[in-house]
This record gives sequence, C-alpha cells and structure tokens, in this order.
Amino acid sequence: MNYQELGLKVGVEIHRQLDTERKLFCHCGTSPTGGEGIIEFTRRLRETQSELGEIDPAARFEMKKMRRIIYRADPGCTCLVEMDEEPPHRLNEEAVRIALTVARLLDARPVDEIHVMRKIVIDGSNTTGFQRTCIVAVGGRVVVDGQEIPIQTITLEEDAARLVEAKPTHVVYDLSRLGVPLIEVSTAPVVTSPEQAAKTAYAIGKTLRATGKVKRGIGTVRQDLNVSIRGSGIIEVKGVQELDLIPKIIDYEARRLSHLLGLVQKLNQRGITPEMVHSERPIDVTDIFASTSSKVISRKLAEGGRVYALRLPGFAGLLKSHGDEAVRLGRDLAEYAKAWAGVEGIFHSDELPGYGISHVEVNSVAMRLGLGEHDAFVMVADRQHEALEALEAVRNRAAEAAVAVPGETRGPRPDGTTFYMRPRPGSARMYPETDIPPLVVTRRLLEEIEARLPPTLDDLAARLSERYGLSRQLVWELIDSERLSEFEELVEIGIQPSFAASFLTEGYKELRREGHPVDEVSFDKVKEYFRLVVEGLTAKESAKQVLTYLSHNPEVSALEAVEKLGLKAPPMEEVVEQIDRLIAEVLSAQPKSDPAGQVMGRLMKTYRGRVDGSLLNELVKKRLKLLREGRE
Repeated sequence: MNYQELGLKVGVEIHRQLDTERKLFCHCGTSPTGGEGIIEFTRRLRETQSELGEIDPAARFEMKKMRRIIYRADPGCTCLVEMDEEPPHRLNEEAVRIALTVARLLDARPVDEIHVMRKIVIDGSNTTGFQRTCIVAVGGRVVVDGQEIPIQTITLEEDAARLVEAKPTHVVYDLSRLGVPLIEVSTAPVVTSPEQAAKTAYAIGKTLRATGKVKRGIGTVRQDLNVSIRGSGIIEVKGVQELDLIPKIIDYEARRLSHLLGLVQKLNQRGITPEMVHSERPIDVTDIFASTSSKVISRKLAEGGRVYALRLPGFAGLLKSHGDEAVRLGRDLAEYAKAWAGVEGIFHSDELPGYGISHVEVNSVAMRLGLGEHDAFVMVADRQHEALEALEAVRNRAAEAAVAVPGETRGPRPDGTTFYMRPRPGSARMYPETDIPPLVVTRRLLEEIEARLPPTLDDLAARLSERYGLSRQLVWELIDSERLSEFEELVEIGIQPSFAASFLTEGYKELRREGHPVDEVSFDKVKEYFRLVVEGLTAKESAKQVLTYLSHNPEVSALEAVEKLGLKAPPMEEVVEQIDRLIAEVLSAQPKSDPAGQVMGRLMKTYRGRVDGSLLNELVKKRLKLLREGRE
C-alpha cells in the first residue's frame, strides 16, 4: 500500500517490566513464589463519575458485563496493598532511578516532581478499579535510520494482574504480577510506515535493555500501537507481544481503515444517514427457523434462545470482503456483537445462504423486514437479552459507518490481524492519587544518575566482540535474545565463548522451531548441565539433546537427564583402551595410512554426546605419537 498517500500515522508505546527488588507501591517481591496457601476472594467493580461528572466510555463498556471478579493471591508476592485492603506505600525509588536513567539515555527532560495519578480500569485487572501511573520525563528522541522520532512521555506505572480465565459470568485474575513496576515510553504519532514502527520499537527496546534492569520472558514486554490514516479515528492496538508482528498489524489496520473509509463514501452516495440506521428495530424471526438445517441456530433454539433480525438500510454488498478476506465490515460488526453482548457471532445477508440457512429462509427474513434493493440484514440467535444487546451494538456501529471510521481499542491476533476489544478511553478516566505524596526529583539525584549511566548496547557489543573474539552478528543475537548474563555465567565456569553464544542463540531457536518448550527450562538447570561438561561427565555435543529432554521433563535434574539419555561419559581408562585397540586395528589393516581420521570416525559413533570430540581428537593424536615414538 502507498502509506504516504493514505496519510498513515503511528505512535508507538513500549511497556517493559523493571527488574526491581520490590513492587512499585509495596515491599513484595516481583516474582511469583509458587508457594502454597493461595488466597482467593471475589469483588465486583462499577464505574463512577469523574470530577467533571462524566463517565469514561471504556469503563461503561466493562460495567455492562456485570461480571464477578475472582482474585487469586500468592502470599509470597502479594500483600494487603494488592488486595486493596491497605493504602499504597511510597513510590519505589529504585524504579524511579531506572526510569530516570532511561530518560537520560533518550535525552528526555525529567519532571521537577513526580505525581502519581489514578487511571480508571474496571475490567478487573486491578482490585482498586484504577491503575496508578506517573509521568517521570517528557520530550526526548530516538534515532531510526537517521531520522529523529520524538518521545512524548516516559511514565512509570504498576503492571496489571494476569488474566487466568474469562467467562460470561466471571473472570479470574492472578495478583502476582499486579504492582510490578512497568516503564512506558511513548512516541509522537509521526511514524509513517510499518517497518519504521518496528525499528522504532526495537530502538527503544535497546535503550531499555541497556539499563540491565528490565525483566525478560513472556509477558514482560508489550507494545501498543496508535494507528490512523487521513480521515479515520485513532485505533489503539493493545498488547502486541512480538516485534515481528508490528509491521503486519499496522499494514492490516491501514487496509482495514482504508476499506472502511471507502464504505463511508458509498453509504453517502446511497443517501444513508445515521438516523436512518438508528430508526431500525430488531424483529423476532424465530418462527422462520422452526425446521432449519442450521446447526448453530438449532442449538440456540434448543437452549431456549430466539432469532432476531435487524434491517440495515443501504448496506447491501458492503458487509462482505472485496478482494481482501481479512478486511470486511461484517467481521467488525460481529466483533462488536461479541464484545458488547457476549454472543458467539452474527449472520449477515451478504454471506447467506450458507451455514445451513436456506434460500427460502433468507427470502422469508427479507420479506419480514421489508428489505429494499440496497438493504442488508443481520441476525443473531441467542437468549433474548443477549440477542437484543448484540443487535443494538451492531446498529450503533453501522450508524457510525455512515459518517466516519471511529476510534477504538483493538487486540492483536497471531496472524497480524486485530479484533475489537472496547471503546477508546477518554480524558475522564484520570484523576490525582491522594494516598501517595509527590517525589521531588532533586539535582543531586540527577547527578547520581548521570555518573552511573550504563554504556549503550552498541558500545557493549563492540566491547564483547573484542573481549571474546565473537562476530558482531553473534554478539547482537546474544543481546537481542537477552541472554547476555547467562552467556557470561557459562564462560565463567569454563565453557568456550563461541559455543556458549551459539547454543544460547541458534541452539534455542532451532529447538523452539521443532516445538520444544525450551524457554521454560530454568537457567539453573542449564548451568548445572554445563558444569557436568566442564567436569568431563558428559560432552557439550549433548547440549541440545539434554535441553530437549529437560523441556519435556521439568521434574528431573540435569544429571538425571544425562543418565537417562545414556550420555554420561565412560571412565577415561576405557576410552584410552578403545583408542589403542582401534589404532592397532587400523594400522594392521593399512600400515602406511594416517589412521587418525579413521579412528576418530569410529570413536564418534561410540562416544558422540558422551565424550567431547576435541578431547577424543587430542587423545588419538597423543596415543599415535606415543606409539610412533615407541617404534622408533
């Protein structure tokens, strides 16, 4: 697509958990303990008016669900603060120092005083009904391909609770993550291409990692994208986990928004107004489907549901895809119905007959609704309340489609498409936190930050390459995989740098591609295995085999894995005897040949993964030399 012609604008927000000793507003640790005695309690949250008498639209959306919220608290890493039974403690100064370090690395301007604010969130992810957040610095820049991308704000906030289960009647959250310090770096909406957005996120990520004080692993980093094209509202895509997904998501949103803008023009040409859509009312058409072949409708009717249909004047042919199957208004309407009413989905006339619904049934619905030539309809089969709620959401979204492309909050899918989550929040959701005093950012504190600035990752890469004799590419793979500290620990216990680096990068990638959950293996076990290698109890060639086994058998130790796989090294006396025997056999068969290669080939068949190949080669050469010296 021609993104410049579309007027594409993207703002990037990077969220990263900080690796601090305690949480942001209490003294609990930032890692789950996995201990016993989990506490469980239930709450309900409801929206309230802001100081201006307004109710935030995102809060109203969550309140409509009226779901019971069940919280699970691990006493080892949660306390009364997370349960909202005790006021928050003072702001974690370690987290503030890390955020100020990031601000300095991005040339941002620290604020004079850090004031904590409350941001209304009633989806259950916070027991209080709000998230605490504070601006640490403003301004700044990150350079991408020679272009400066302005930074708007650097904020510090508490991470949300982790969603465990979501049902129509209730949700379950784990409080272990709630309160973990989270830094957010937000750019201005000046990014103009999907590739530039990914590079911007990567550049900011490099700066955060340079502090050496960010957590790594699944769930520790999230990217939000604010996407718009000329004439559209702002789409906020929340919680993009993978850097590689950013270009795909932005491209999808650009295509989707362009398609929706085109529908606005077509509806205007047909003379359709929002008032015309809003005037329509759902009609009960259950009787038409009394003998239907549709399995979905039959199941819903058997459960006591009804079938309701809604006319959409002027929408005929506009609900289906037009050459891009992933981009269609019908899909958006279905997502609204699911999000607002919890139904499984909708049917629309552009895709019917189909799904077991016959021509006769479609024509009967069209006649009942009084459809004209350019009219379409949507249907929902569910309990009466849910069906009517779903069609109300569809009608409201269809009415908007006649005049604009609304801003909204969407979530990412693994294939790079997105789905509707909720309305975008408004300004009414923010208000001051009265339980936490402001923190003054003193000149002395900034001078201490300046004196302890870490090197950039570019400088670090150059230093590591020179120190360990590694290629720059391999060093950057180590840095990007965030296994640098693990690499240094393996080298410290005696593993060759090039092997340690290759194993932690390419080795892990290869095993992931094969479907092995290697990232779930604790590094303590990996280090235990390599100690066995250093002690000569197994060979480094068995590394992938052992890691694979450990990933599927988390209860065993590294030593047990080596033993169960038959990879424990034999006594060295046995190896030497075998070498001498093979040398004698080779020399007797071909006395004038160089036996080293033939002996090594036969030895590796026996000892591969059990004895280091370089050690075997050294022993073969040594035994051959002794043999020749003895003959002379």
